[in-house]
Amino acid sequence: MKLLSIAIPCYNSENYMRKCIESLLVGGEDVEILIVDDGSTKDKTAEIADEYAQNYPTIVKAIHKENGGHGSAVNTGIENASGLYFKVVDSDDWVKKDAYLQILSKLRELVAGSETVDMFISNYVYEKEGEKNKKIIEYRHILPTDKVFSWGDSHYFSKGHYILMHSVIFRTMLLKDMKLRLPEHTFYVDNLYVFEPLPYVKKMYYLDVNFYRYFIGREDQSVNERVMIGRIDQQLLVNRRMIDYFVNQRDMITADKHLYKYMRNYLEIITTISSVLAIRSGTDENLEKKKELWNYLKKKDYKLYMWMRKGIMGSFMNLPGKGGRSITVNAYKVCQKIFKFN
Repeated sequence: MKLLSIAIPCYNSENYMRKCIESLLVGGEDVEILIVDDGSTKDKTAEIADEYAQNYPTIVKAIHKENGGHGSAVNTGIENASGLYFKVVDSDDWVKKDAYLQILSKLRELVAGSETVDMFISNYVYEKEGEKNKKIIEYRHILPTDKVFSWGDSHYFSKGHYILMHSVIFRTMLLKDMKLRLPEHTFYVDNLYVFEPLPYVKKMYYLDVNFYRYFIGREDQSVNERVMIGRIDQQLLVNRRMIDYFVNQRDMITADKHLYKYMRNYLEIITTISSVLAIRSGTDENLEKKKELWNYLKKKDYKLYMWMRKGIMGSFMNLPGKGGRSITVNAYKVCQKIFKFN
């Protein structure tokens, strides 16, 4: 059995997927690389996937499927994963060799030990186009290092320091046993990927290394603000599903106050992003969708709605009139500069 399965969702990715794959091949026979060709039609993604599978038959597996979107490709990766642990690496991103080898070494050590780790966490780096100073997201002041720990051992997560898809490696059977299934033909499902498994995560390990290199800056990239506004319905769909999950799994989540606070705060951040995008669009239609989102939350969980609505971010997101929306946008631009997103 492989130590780590890595899924690479690919859709018309020929211009950058080789860099991603080559960075992962360094892991050798401990790693299973699943190149998921999500119905690519415009380029040689499928051929490149087959080429690597032929050249590295004991490491790489090429999987070809009908187009279903990023979530569908991740689902396919989980279904086909045979490794003890599972990670997603997007085809335009890559990993750092030294940190990669350190992570594999630590995973081997943990597997041989007496405690089962459900989630392994490391740092990621924003490789933003045109910027020399790279923003590093690290957790050394939030999570214990060099030990297996639980939610109760973690400290407060400040804004901009949440655990994203780039940070995590999950135990494969945890994802399979909980039957994680991301929605198809939908962007921004990575938020669900790092949200829904959390109530099942009991033991964690954090290795303070800068592992994942998150490329950001292409005009057509899903996290480009203009693109996100154009796909606001998908952002809202994900947001509503997160609200549903938080409410429906309340008993599991509230069993641990640290987990509850973390998931509640993460949901607040996603709701803030949805609201800002609606405001930034400047259309009456999207402003109405923002209102509908907050009403949806209100109906689902009035107490949660009031906590979020009366908080700093909720207050900023719901300032009245054009002047209020202008203040919200200016505050958002400041956050962009601080946290380096979009």
